[in-house]
Amino acid sequence: MLSAGRGFNNITNNKGRSLLGEQKILNLKLKKRLSDDNLFLVLKLSKWLFCNFTIQIQTMIYFAPAKINIGLKVLNKRPDSYHNIDTIFYPIPLHDILEFVKSDDFEMQTTGLEVGGDLESNLVYKAYQLIKSKFQIEGVRIHLHKIIPMGAGLGGGSSDAALTLIALNQLFNLNLDKETLAQYALTLGADCPFFIYQKPLRATQTGAVFSNVEMNLSGKYIVLIKPEIHISTAEAYSGVHLEGEADSLDLSIVNQPELWKAKYINSFENHLFKKYPLLKELKDSLYNQGAIYASMSGSGSTLFGIFDSEPMIRDEWKKHFVFSKKL
Repeated sequence: MLSAGRGFNNITNNKGRSLLGEQKILNLKLKKRLSDDNLFLVLKLSKWLFCNFTIQIQTMIYFAPAKINIGLKVLNKRPDSYHNIDTIFYPIPLHDILEFVKSDDFEMQTTGLEVGGDLESNLVYKAYQLIKSKFQIEGVRIHLHKIIPMGAGLGGGSSDAALTLIALNQLFNLNLDKETLAQYALTLGADCPFFIYQKPLRATQTGAVFSNVEMNLSGKYIVLIKPEIHISTAEAYSGVHLEGEADSLDLSIVNQPELWKAKYINSFENHLFKKYPLLKELKDSLYNQGAIYASMSGSGSTLFGIFDSEPMIRDEWKKHFVFSKKL
């Protein structure tokens, strides 16, 4: 069952005890993984579980990161009608939260941002079905707390799917290495393997061929702004300017963000900014606020800025989804 809701009231185990009090189980998994501001939220998330505490129940909690695209050049169109691209995926500290517990059957619950669509189209469910088709695993009860906006160019759904593969691998002791998990993830989406590794990676060809890149933005600050504009992949590609096969990213400047503005462009911006002027206004406002680099992530509609110091959040940004944090 896929459902959306906000409440956790009156959730107890079959002995009538609130799961919020069962902190020892959580502490084993959360030690050194949670900041203080996340701990209370995760403890609340645990209340939805229905467990019989006469036996030990293993609960696993994972944080599925978002990503940004630093540079995204659409080079040319392939004979198979896909496009060759060149981009750098960079993980950022905006996370969905997933909780897993073994069960007799599969069950999924969502809270936070509303997750549309039916269960069969959900990437978390597809990830579970993929593992179940290859291994004799039990059911699992999954709680997804959705924080990453959808259709934003931040990879939230792909990240949730990849973390589900990682969780099932650990929960059922499948002993799969990262390379195997990445191969499975690729069947779910071109960017899914990136979230298995969760480190800066260059993506080329259709976006599914990855190579290491030594990029480090630690100590910088990021601001995300996601307006209520939905851009489909088909719309983004329909008017995109092709940069040409030779115009790939210059990797000699990967750790010089002050040089990225002219070099690390997003090919989708040119025509999408004409169609949606608000996107250009938001990008310009990030630069006006002091960003050393600003861009649209993926095919949009999220804009992001990289700053040397913590920026002030403008009032006009607050009309939209806004996220800011130190990297």
